[in-house]
Amino acid sequence: MSQRYFNRELSWLKFNNRVLQEAADTNVPLIERLRFLGIFSNNLDEFFRVRYATIQRILRAGKNATKSLGGVTAADLLEKITAEVIKDQAKSFEILNQLEEELKNENIILVDETEILPEHEDFIRSYFNNYVSPALATIMVSEESDFPTLRDGLGYLAVRMVMKDDTLPVRYALLEIPKSLNRFIELPSIEGDKKQYIILLDDLIRDRMHYIFNIFDYSHLEAHMIKVTLDAELDIDIDLKKSLIEKISRSVRDRKDGDPVRFVYDKSIHDETLDFIMSKVEIDDTDSIIPGGRYHNRRDYLKFPSLGRTDLLYNKEIPLPIKGVSMRGSLLEKISQRDILQYAPYHTFSNTIKFLREAALDPKVLNIKITIYRLAEVSQIAASLINAAKNGKEVTVSIELQARFDEQANINYAELMQEEGVKLIFGVPGLKVHCKACVINREEDGKIVRYGFISTGNFNEATAGVYTDYTLFTANKKILKEVDKVFDFFEVNYKLYRYKHLLVSPHSLRNNIEKRVRREIAFAKAGKKAHLRMKLNSFSDFKMIELFYEASNAGVQVDLIIRGICCLIPGVEGMSENIKVISIVDKYLEHPRVYQFYNDGDVEVYISSADMMGRNLDNRVEIACPIYDESVKNEILDTLDICWNDNVKAREICSQQLNSYVSLDGEPLRSQFATYDYYKNQL
Repeated sequence: MSQRYFNRELSWLKFNNRVLQEAADTNVPLIERLRFLGIFSNNLDEFFRVRYATIQRILRAGKNATKSLGGVTAADLLEKITAEVIKDQAKSFEILNQLEEELKNENIILVDETEILPEHEDFIRSYFNNYVSPALATIMVSEESDFPTLRDGLGYLAVRMVMKDDTLPVRYALLEIPKSLNRFIELPSIEGDKKQYIILLDDLIRDRMHYIFNIFDYSHLEAHMIKVTLDAELDIDIDLKKSLIEKISRSVRDRKDGDPVRFVYDKSIHDETLDFIMSKVEIDDTDSIIPGGRYHNRRDYLKFPSLGRTDLLYNKEIPLPIKGVSMRGSLLEKISQRDILQYAPYHTFSNTIKFLREAALDPKVLNIKITIYRLAEVSQIAASLINAAKNGKEVTVSIELQARFDEQANINYAELMQEEGVKLIFGVPGLKVHCKACVINREEDGKIVRYGFISTGNFNEATAGVYTDYTLFTANKKILKEVDKVFDFFEVNYKLYRYKHLLVSPHSLRNNIEKRVRREIAFAKAGKKAHLRMKLNSFSDFKMIELFYEASNAGVQVDLIIRGICCLIPGVEGMSENIKVISIVDKYLEHPRVYQFYNDGDVEVYISSADMMGRNLDNRVEIACPIYDESVKNEILDTLDICWNDNVKAREICSQQLNSYVSLDGEPLRSQFATYDYYKNQL
C-alpha cells in the first residue's frame, strides 16, 4: 500500500458519518436519533465554514499544498469532499424519512402545508400573525435589483410567482426564515385524538404565502428552500492603534460578508429559479453545490421537542458525587490531603464551580489565575471570578478571544470581567491558548501554598453535561509551580521557560512525547514489553504518525482511541500492523486526551487538552499534566480499559475506512454506560 496517510478532511467526513450512524441506529431512542441528525448537519455546516473554506483559499491563491493536504491537490480534494457530502446527505434524507415513519408509529405526526387539519387552521393563522409575520423578512428580487446578502447558515424560501398575465415576467422573492423562532411548532391536541402534531416553521410560512403575496395577481406560486454557507475565517486587522478586542470584534462583524463556500438547494426547485439565484449569489466552480431535499438547516433537529416522551429519550443519569468528596465543607482542605479526579459528566461539574466559589470567599486566598477558552452562555465560572475580584483577590484570566465561533461571547465576558477589576491576558502573539488550568495562592501559617486544577476540557457548565472530560484537582507543589510558570509565560513570552513535570507546547510537548515513544521503541528492540495507548480527538500530525509507524515496526503495541480525524492508517503490514485504532461515538461526546506509556512497567499517564495535531503541538499553548497519585492513575487506566473494551459503540478505523462496528465478543460492553456504573459502584 503506497498511501501513508488518510486525508484529514476526508477522515473528518468519515467521523461525521459515524455521527450519522447514530441517527440510523434503532437501539438509540427515537428523538435522540433526530438530534444526532441535527449534530450531523451542524458539524457539516462548521466543516464548510472552516475547513472547506481553507482549502478553497489555498486553491484560489494558487498554492501547491499537496504535501499538507496528504498528497492530493486542492482542486481534487474539493471535488472529493463534495462527492462524499452528496452521498452522506442522500443517506441523511433516507434516515430522516425513516425517522418520520417511526414517529408516526409513536403517534407523532409531522404535517406539511398540504396536510393541515381543519382543527389547526385557526391556531396556524393566529401563530403566523402574532409571531411569524413580525419576524419575517420578505425581499422582492429581480434581474434589475441588487440581490440581498444571504446570511450564513440561514434558511431561505426562494419564491417563484407566475403571473396570470403571461406578458408579465416571472417574479421572484426571498423569505428569510426567522432564526429567533422555534423551527418545530407543536400544534394543539385534538379532543379524542391521541396523536401529537408538529409543523415545521417553513411549512407554516408556505401555508400563509397567499396572504404574504396577495397584492400580486399570480396564477402559480411555489417556494423552495436554499441555504448558503460562508467562509468563517477571521481576517484580523493589523492596525497597531486598535486593541485586540476591537480587531476581533470587527472581524466577527465582517464574517457575515464572507465569500460563499457551499450552496444547498431543494433539488425540486424550478431550473429558472435556480439559475437566477446562482447568478446573483456569485457561486463559482470551486464552491460546493449540493442538491438536497425539501428541508435544510437540519441542525435545528438538535432542538426537536421532547413532547413529554421520556420513553423516546436517553435516561437522564444524575451526575455522581466523587467518592469521599461532599459539597459540604472545604474542597481545598480535601485537595490538601490527596489528588482528586473529576470525570464529567459521570461526576458532577459542581466541584469545579465550588473550587472557585470557595477561593473567591476564602480570606486566605491571595490570587487566582485561570485560562478560559469557552464559557457557558450564563457562566458561574465567570461570576465566581468576578466575585473574587470584588472580594479583593487578585484575579488573572487568560482568555482566548479567537475560540472559533465563541469569539463574541468571550469578548462580552472579557469586557464584563475587565469592568469588575479582573486582570485580563489575551494570550500570546501567534499562539492560541488552549490549555485548561487554574492555580490559586493561599497564605497558610505564613507560607504560600498552591492549589489548582488541570482539565482536558473547557470550564463550561453547559458542555460539561454532554462532553466527557477529566479534571485533576491537586495541591502538588511541583505541578502547580510549573502551572504558575505557564502564566508567567503569558505575560513575559520572550523568555524560555523550562519544565520538569508538565509537558508544555510550544516549548516541550512534542519533544517529550517523541522521547517517550522512542523509549518504548528501545524497550521493544531489547525484547521487553512495549505499549503505547492514547485517547484523542484527532491525530493528523505527519511527523508524529511516522514515529508511530516506526514504533509499530519495532514491535511496540499501539492502541489508539480517536473520536474524530485520524490520518494514521492502522493495520498495514510492514507499516502499521501493530497499531489498532477505534472510535467511540455515543450518548456523550468523547473529549479527553490521555497519553499512556508502559515504560517497562513503571506506567506513565498524562492528561491534556492537546491532540496529536500540528496546531496543538507547535502553535498553541497546551499542557500535558503527569498523574503522580497512584489511585488517580489507576482510576484513569480503569476508565481507559472500559473504553478500549467497548463492543457496542466502538467502530474500528481500518485502511478501508468502513466505519464497521467492533465485533461483539462476549458480553456487550457499552463504555459510557459501563463508566457510569463503575463510578456508581464506587459509592
